[in-house]
Amino acid sequence: MREYPIEKTRNIGIIAHIDAGKTTVSERILFYTGISHKLGEVHDGQAIMDWMVQERERGITITAAATTLYWTLKDFSREKNNEYKINIIDTPGHIDFTAEVQRSLRVLDGAIVVFDGVAGVEAQSETVWRQADMYKVPRICFINKLDRMGASFEKSLESIYQKLTANAVPVQIPIGRESNFQGVIDLISEKAFYFEGDFGQEVIEKEIPEEMKEQVAKIREKMLEKIAAEDENLLEVFLEKKAIPSSQVREVLRKAIIEAKLIPVFCGAALKNKGIQLLLDAVCYYLPSPVDLPAIKGTEPGSDQEIVREPKDDQPFASLVFKVASDPFVGALNYFRVYSGFLKKGSYILNTVTGEKERISRILRMHANSRTEIDEVLAGDIAATIGLKNTKTGHTLCDPFRPILLEKTIFPEPVISIRINPETKAEQEKMTLTLKKLTDEDPTFHVKEDLETGETIISGMGELHLDILIDRIKREFKVGVATGKPQVAYKETISREANAEGKYIRQSGGRGQYGHVWLKVIPKQRGEGLEFVNEIKGGVIPQEFIPAIRKGVEEAVEKGVLAHYPIVDIKTILYDGSFHEVDSSDIAFKIAAISAFQEGVKKAGLFLLEPIMKIEIVAPENFFGDVIGDLNRRRGIIEETKDRNEFKVIEAKVPLREMFGYATSLRSLTQGRGSFTMEFNHYNKIPENITQEIIK
Repeated sequence: MREYPIEKTRNIGIIAHIDAGKTTVSERILFYTGISHKLGEVHDGQAIMDWMVQERERGITITAAATTLYWTLKDFSREKNNEYKINIIDTPGHIDFTAEVQRSLRVLDGAIVVFDGVAGVEAQSETVWRQADMYKVPRICFINKLDRMGASFEKSLESIYQKLTANAVPVQIPIGRESNFQGVIDLISEKAFYFEGDFGQEVIEKEIPEEMKEQVAKIREKMLEKIAAEDENLLEVFLEKKAIPSSQVREVLRKAIIEAKLIPVFCGAALKNKGIQLLLDAVCYYLPSPVDLPAIKGTEPGSDQEIVREPKDDQPFASLVFKVASDPFVGALNYFRVYSGFLKKGSYILNTVTGEKERISRILRMHANSRTEIDEVLAGDIAATIGLKNTKTGHTLCDPFRPILLEKTIFPEPVISIRINPETKAEQEKMTLTLKKLTDEDPTFHVKEDLETGETIISGMGELHLDILIDRIKREFKVGVATGKPQVAYKETISREANAEGKYIRQSGGRGQYGHVWLKVIPKQRGEGLEFVNEIKGGVIPQEFIPAIRKGVEEAVEKGVLAHYPIVDIKTILYDGSFHEVDSSDIAFKIAAISAFQEGVKKAGLFLLEPIMKIEIVAPENFFGDVIGDLNRRRGIIEETKDRNEFKVIEAKVPLREMFGYATSLRSLTQGRGSFTMEFNHYNKIPENITQEIIK
């Protein structure tokens, strides 16, 4: 039996640029919904949603934390109380942990995008917005920190229009500015709201202040015009200048939000306890429940036949694992979102990716790092389980008799690597097991062995990402390790087509070896990946040797040729060759394929690619020239500069190779007042002089 109807369930995420106040918004939501009884502050290292040691020390979110809470919507129009169940995920803001945001958005029905009222739209705001667009997630905006000096609701709103969407519509405006920020005006109900009591827990509804009535009327008119344009009936009433009930405006706005036609903008100051209760009301009013969105689509395992699952309890069970976390007490925790059907404790499920059947021994409702055991989980819910052997992020868990395969999430490739070695021989095995756990947990963390030196190389999304993972290896898993210097993850590719022959013929006393192939290599567009095409006809090479040839090409791609970096964006066509009735073998064809591929790419004009980072620097105006000069020395290309109060904002693209240790350089250039954010943008060809340096 359902305690809460699925229509009263909300699965939402909180996403933002680093330092926009996202975790503070989450903490206030926990406080006002009664989940926590004291306010957790990020700057004190007491935030409930930031439960990892590293998160508390650094004051940033590293891992997405999930929790379930309940909110009673005080519906002023109908004078009755409605209780809603909200599953909420607080995601990281730092670009190095972009996979956490991506996998959370994959399973959410709606999102709150938080903006800093001083900075407006920042670099990472654009990234999370694009990710939300990719998964078609309906969202609402919250302009936070309006109590800070230099905060401006109007400027922040303007930056949303310019950089993100023209479909934003303000439904609240602030009362007072900066330190004089007192409350908010709800443009739909035409009421002013103030937040009183020690923790802003008392929401006081008043009439709009006299001096703001004219301004409110103008902004409300524009808002109604934008909302009315989405519905013929409402447009008719609006054009006739009749009074429009709040409930009708909300209804039309909700439909437009779910269809991604409009995005409402709210405002407040989480740290000063203003505006959060109205934001919770907005989540219930406007963001979709699982039944408001299209049913999930998947395919039948082993075929391309499409299957649709409705978000209903009586449908076959289908869910997606969106996160694997290593827990020191219980082992691997698998977080999953149920799209259809229900799951009871003790029942069996099928993992359609591995083909394994497993028994669900425990189902947990998560609250950051604490948990409550429950007996069953229903359609539209988010929960966790433990004890699944080979289940990873992106795997589908479903009814064994009605299998379905849901679409997997594709994560970005790592751009930075580091060598890691155990401090003692005894810790080698412990380190290997720990790295396996961490790669299961984080799809953007890769581990490989350097075949020439036998050393282990770990790769990730940035210096901070690897720094935190190494810290976790030492403190959480208690493994002593030593690391080398960070290295850039270069790639190799080709500039033109080429053909090459590969032969492996060995005769020794008994049975010999014979493999012979002709390959063609063709460059592809940047980011298009690898492709292997078999064009062998008439049994020139028997079918059973094709997998060995493919394996040889894959190995050669991984090992690289020019400077032993992986080769990318290349199509390999196997089009001719020959075989020997007795001497041909898998190993002979594999070696022949490696030889042909290496010969082919050398002829095809091999060159190196380097990761180019998009960087946003905020620095005081009087240091502007020094910062620009330093960027030019780093081969940076300045794209835009603008003013933000007494600071300059510089947007540029710079090779990652030139950015190591930049935080220290920027601090010394700006007397400690400059800050920057950086994210991967694209791969680009490396200048010849630097290529020679790398090859050496």
